Amino acid sequence: MTFRATVLTLYPEMFPGPLGSALAGRALREERWSLDAVNIRDAATDRHRTVDDTPAGGGAGMVLRADIVSRALDPHLDARPVLAMTPRGRPLTQARVRDLADGPGAVVLCGRFEGFDERLFEARAIEEVSIGDYILSGGEMAALVLLDACVRLLPGVMGAPSSGVEESFESGLLEYPHYTRPVEWEGRTIPEVLRSGDHARIAAWRQSRSEIDTRLRRPDLWERHIGARVGSPSGARQRTEDDTV
Repeated sequence: MTFRATVLTLYPEMFPGPLGSALAGRALREERWSLDAVNIRDAATDRHRTVDDTPAGGGAGMVLRADIVSRALDPHLDARPVLAMTPRGRPLTQARVRDLADGPGAVVLCGRFEGFDERLFEARAIEEVSIGDYILSGGEMAALVLLDACVRLLPGVMGAPSSGVEESFESGLLEYPHYTRPVEWEGRTIPEVLRSGDHARIAAWRQSRSEIDTRLRRPDLWERHIGARVGSPSGARQRTEDDTV
């Protein structure tokens, strides 16, 4: 099954953009996924191709009209989820990305200006998604991030099936640090354990560093990770063992 992405945007020329290069671009050429960029302005009815209007109640900026956006969106509604890239959405997670990658694809709405008329979300089944607590000039860059995160998980895109298993967020922790040759660089050496050939010691070191780095750098992830461990039957045993050390 090919992962199908349809992006609704005011700037279709921004696609595929970086998605046409590297792993995603190769997968696109190999038809492991498909991408269709739809210009929202094509759904406008006036000669100026107007897609926005002033905010009800006053205020700065312009708002994308629900009638125009829905007219652009409706022909593409099918079994795929519809995602609107907006800072008001729920944060994108690796778990959600994996769910999307396992499905038939996605229809992605790219916001501009002050965003969408709220009635669009009341009238259509649309999932609002944010890629972070900051503001972009439009949803296109966020859509590129979302699609890249999904495409790299498609079968055959990364090569080895296990390539993404130990990456950050897959286990709820940040990934452990990596090293490669030369063994010594500017007086800094690769940790001895990684040169030992002892796979059990290496695995234990990597797990420990993942936990340490997550605790120090992302306490929010660490709290969720600890909560998941404590909430599971094996987690309860692990906590008891840890407490005795």
